[in-house]
Amino acid sequence: MAGRDPVKTKERLLGAATAVFVEMGYRDATVAEICNRAEANISAVNYYFGSKKALYREAWLHAFREAMQAHPPDGGVAAAAPPEERLRGQVTAIIARIADEKCRDFAISQMELTNPTGLLEDLMRSELDPLREKTLAVVRELLGPHASDVQVQFCEVCILSMCVNPMLMKRNRHGGGGKAAHPMDDLEAFADHVVKFSLAGMAAIRGQA
Repeated sequence: MAGRDPVKTKERLLGAATAVFVEMGYRDATVAEICNRAEANISAVNYYFGSKKALYREAWLHAFREAMQAHPPDGGVAAAAPPEERLRGQVTAIIARIADEKCRDFAISQMELTNPTGLLEDLMRSELDPLREKTLAVVRELLGPHASDVQVQFCEVCILSMCVNPMLMKRNRHGGGGKAAHPMDDLEAFADHVVKFSLAGMAAIRGQA
């Protein structure tokens, strides 16, 4: 490894690994292919990360942090803002992040759901659970003090599903070569719809509670 900038080499390896894991999945990805794309020596993975497993974890974390930087989870809304605005910020950020094909952490996360390796379970929990807790807190605030924990969790799951599933279908449509315009391409309008739909539903549940 002498004569090479270790920081740049490690960054290239992380970028190449993320792309290869997205394209091939963990099991079919090879260290040789990753090193080839990173223009690094075949021993570079072991030198910088210790193993392919460790590289997989580091690659997902690297992609996740890049996604969080590109699309801050609060959507740029202040913590002191009304809960309706905070919900709008969170929904907008989630939709933008999933729709952004440069954010590769989502693609890897989806692979872990359909074909789990178990290698990212603890890592994803430690990074994603705090984000979910913030959404649960906003939902609980909007539902009021009389709502049950189950109602809060149901609402949070519904909101997240409205964000994730359509964007996943949008990604698959583009991946299959679909070029025709689609209503879901207007991310701002779709985020606005999800928020209005969610607020109306939670207002009804709050009234019943």
